[in-house]
Amino acid sequence: MTTNTTWIESITMEELDRDPNPIYDRLRREAPVAFVSAVGMYVVASRDLCLQIAQDSDTWSTVIAPSGGRTFGEGTVLASNGEQHKKLREWIDPQLRPSAVDSYVEALVRPQARSLLEGIEDLGAADIQEAYFAPISVRSVGDLMGLTEIPSETLVHWFQTLAQSYGNAEVDENGDFASPGPFEAGDRVKAEIVAAVDPMLDHWTEHPDHTLISHWLHDGMPDGQVRDRSEIYPNIYVFLLGALQEPGHVMTTTLAGLFQHPDQLERVVDDPTLIPRAVNEGARWVAPIWSAAVKVAGRDVTVGGIDLPAGTPVMLAYGSANRDESVWGNAEAYEIDRPIMPHLAFGAGNHACAGTYLGTAIVRIALEELFETIPNIEPDPDRSPQFWGWTFRGPQGLHVTWEV
Repeated sequence: MTTNTTWIESITMEELDRDPNPIYDRLRREAPVAFVSAVGMYVVASRDLCLQIAQDSDTWSTVIAPSGGRTFGEGTVLASNGEQHKKLREWIDPQLRPSAVDSYVEALVRPQARSLLEGIEDLGAADIQEAYFAPISVRSVGDLMGLTEIPSETLVHWFQTLAQSYGNAEVDENGDFASPGPFEAGDRVKAEIVAAVDPMLDHWTEHPDHTLISHWLHDGMPDGQVRDRSEIYPNIYVFLLGALQEPGHVMTTTLAGLFQHPDQLERVVDDPTLIPRAVNEGARWVAPIWSAAVKVAGRDVTVGGIDLPAGTPVMLAYGSANRDESVWGNAEAYEIDRPIMPHLAFGAGNHACAGTYLGTAIVRIALEELFETIPNIEPDPDRSPQFWGWTFRGPQGLHVTWEV
C-alpha cells in the first residue's frame, strides 16, 4: 500500500520552530526522505540515512543551508570540501583538539563558573539559563577567541541576531526567502563585529598571543605574513553563532531532562562522574543544532527509495536522527541509563563539529560547579521550560528554585 504524503505539503516553518518532533516522527515512519516546500529542499529524517550521507563524501559534498550562506558569506568551514576543507581545518582545529583543550579548559571555565554561582547562590530562585548557563558559555568561548573586552551582553546580542538570520529559512513558492528582515539585522551585526574586531586583528598581527583568533591569523602562515581577513571573518561568525550559544543550550537541556527524573538527578548530583553520561543523553534528546547540515548530490543517486538527480541539496535533520525509534527505545524520553549509541548531535563524517570536545568540557565543568554549589536545585513547578527552534533548538529559559 502506498502511504499518502500530501500532508507534507502543508508543513510550515511556524510548526517546525514550535515543535518539529511530531512532524519528523511521522516523516521517519512514512517518508524518511521528503521534499518540504517550506524550506525549499529535501529533508532526511532517519538516523541510518543521515549517517549514510554524512559519511559518503565521495557522493555528497557539503554546502551551507541557503539561509546560512546568506548569513555568513563565502569561505566558511561549514561550506568547504576536499582540499579547501582540509586547509581550513588545519588552522581551525589545533586549539580545539583534546590535548590542547585539556591544557586550558579548567582555568578558562571553572573560576568563571564559581564567580557566577557566588552571585546567585543566595537568591533561592533564578532562570538558571539566563543567570548562569548562557553567561558561562558565552564568556568561556568568547574569552578563548580573544574577545575579552567585548561585554557578554554584546556577544549575546551578536549570536542571537546571527541565529535569527541563519534560522530565517522559509521560502516562498518561487524559492525566494520569504522575509528579508532577519538577514538585514544580521548584516548590521556583522558590521558591528568587524568594527570591534578589526583593531584586535591589527594588534594580533604584530603581537600574537594564545587566543583562538590570533592562532587563526598566524598558524601555518609564512614568517611575516598573516591570513587574510576575508578568510577569518566568515569563520568568526560561525563560532560566534555555534560555539557561544550551543554549550549553554546543552547545559539547559541536560538539566531540563534530569528534572523529569528526580531519581536520576539525585544520582548525578551525588556522583559527578555521571555528568558526562547525562550530558551525552541531553545532546541526543534535544540536539542543539537540530537541522542545519546540507549536502549536495554529486551524481544521480537513490536515497530511501527516492531518486535524486545530481545537484540536489538535502538537509540532514540530526535532531530527528537522534529520536530514531529503530535505534533508541522510548527515544522521546530523557534517560541516562539507556545503552550508549553514537548520536549525531555534533554531526558525522569529515564535517563533524571541531568543537565537540571543548563544548562538552565546558558543559561538564559548569554542571559540576552547579551541583556542588546548589545540590538541592529543583524545577519551578509553575514555570515549565518551553523549547523552541528547528535550525537551532533549546529551552527558552529554565526557572529553578532551591532552599537557601
